[in-house]
Amino acid sequence: MYSICPSRLDVLSIALRSVLGRHTLDVPVAFSFSVLNLPCGAQLEHTNYFDTLVFTMGGGSKFFTTEDLKIAFNIFCCVYGIGTLGMPGNFSRAGPVLAVIGMAFMAFANIYASVAICRVMLLAPESVRTYSDLGEWCMGKWGRWMTVVSQMASCLLVPCVFLVLGGTLLDGLFPDAFSTTYWICFMALMCLPVCLIPTLKEGAGAAFAGCAGTIIADAIGVAVVMHGMRGHPSIPAPKLEFEQVAGMFGNLALAYNAGIVIPALQRQHSDPTRMPRIVFVTMGFISCLFLVLASTAYSSVGCQITGNLLYSIYPDAAGLTTLGFSSDWGAVVMAYFFMQLHITIAFSVLLNPAFYLAERMVLKMHQKKENDVENALGATSYIAATTPGKESVNDDRRSSKMSYISNADAENPNYGDFEAEAAEYQGANAIKYVILRIAIVAMLVVLSIIFKDHFSDLVDFVGASCVTLISIVLPVVFLLKKLWHSIPMYEKIPALCVVVVCSLLGCYVTYTSGKALFAPSDDDTPFPYCGGEDEDVVYYNYTAVHGA
Repeated sequence: MYSICPSRLDVLSIALRSVLGRHTLDVPVAFSFSVLNLPCGAQLEHTNYFDTLVFTMGGGSKFFTTEDLKIAFNIFCCVYGIGTLGMPGNFSRAGPVLAVIGMAFMAFANIYASVAICRVMLLAPESVRTYSDLGEWCMGKWGRWMTVVSQMASCLLVPCVFLVLGGTLLDGLFPDAFSTTYWICFMALMCLPVCLIPTLKEGAGAAFAGCAGTIIADAIGVAVVMHGMRGHPSIPAPKLEFEQVAGMFGNLALAYNAGIVIPALQRQHSDPTRMPRIVFVTMGFISCLFLVLASTAYSSVGCQITGNLLYSIYPDAAGLTTLGFSSDWGAVVMAYFFMQLHITIAFSVLLNPAFYLAERMVLKMHQKKENDVENALGATSYIAATTPGKESVNDDRRSSKMSYISNADAENPNYGDFEAEAAEYQGANAIKYVILRIAIVAMLVVLSIIFKDHFSDLVDFVGASCVTLISIVLPVVFLLKKLWHSIPMYEKIPALCVVVVCSLLGCYVTYTSGKALFAPSDDDTPFPYCGGEDEDVVYYNYTAVHGA
């Protein structure tokens, strides 16, 4: 029998629920505590003496609940996007062995970093509601500014990638109608009314449609490539150069970009201690899909696939692709339309956190209450803010409201309070926020037009710079800062390796891809990932071999 100070019971119960929630699968768990009325404070400050703590087993805990599946659905829809188009190209850059090693490392780094956000959020008070709040709670004002800058860059540059890809796809769907520049402007103009919705919410149906569009486009692209290259001989291997192999880091980082939405998801889960398991399982499943997609396309083409899967299936004026086979125009149109569906939905949603941050900095909107900030920075505020008693009161409220949470809510401080959220866009702010958002979209259009011929380089640049910082480096740093003394050495070493390796690779790939963006070369080699004669000549031309 053990005794425990009543003032510490909340902390102990949270810790026990957190540990058991992460390490049990369908094991019935419940507790009842018997607490003696013993003195607290200095008397028990440095002792492990406990007198009465009685555990009673009962109840049940499922591996995945319906609410967990909703959260997993959120994460999957946020992650599975345009980054998948470069997966076959990663194998083409590095070959199967190095590509699998690189993908395994990036899967580990991103899963660990995403779980790290969940673990830190479990310690944070309820006043920590957004990613930037988490940065300030962990590292003060510097932490907030690092998260805000990296998040702003990510939420602005990724839509830039969308505009470049969307303009290219529309130009391909309607050849000789307009230039890519016109299509970029047209796409931004069509998305602008949605961007101006002050309280944009992405429904579960829209999220599923966007995610399904990517999956279908990928499936069609792989099917067209495998059908067109049927009967191929041994595939050509890539030339292995460090710069080329390291380039896959940027694409993989962009593909896994899930960090900013996790705090919004966790604050709505009725049992936040289940979040690490949900994130681990979902991100692991996504990693398996990435591997299947990359290896399947590579098995037919080798190093001759481009950095964008959809570009490899597009026919020229003669009806032939760069790989020498004749692709079905209907299949190409369907793949392009489904990817365009994803881009159109995701563009406005991903911009919303940047809109919130810009409105907070420029227009002084969405300000946190001063007492919330002070509570968040308090040394012991998490004890009162996360007690099981308070949590149980809010469980039904949170679970009943939570259906789908997207990137649009990532920096929304008034999530769930629709009246307070709408009130900020009335009066003098009504015109100001419209002008600010139009200016942001116009800036993105200009950048997209400048980089319209460098989609792959832009993807690598965005992924290696701001996405790496916001989704990998900062979460692990936050975890190490908050739990350094309690994390075992066998976890500290891999965590530090993730921070160091990802920081170095991120800086290197940012430099190399930035050089290609701002000082592009005139190299027009058809298959730059290959060596020897495979650089210039397709290794297997189905049309020539079979006279088709």
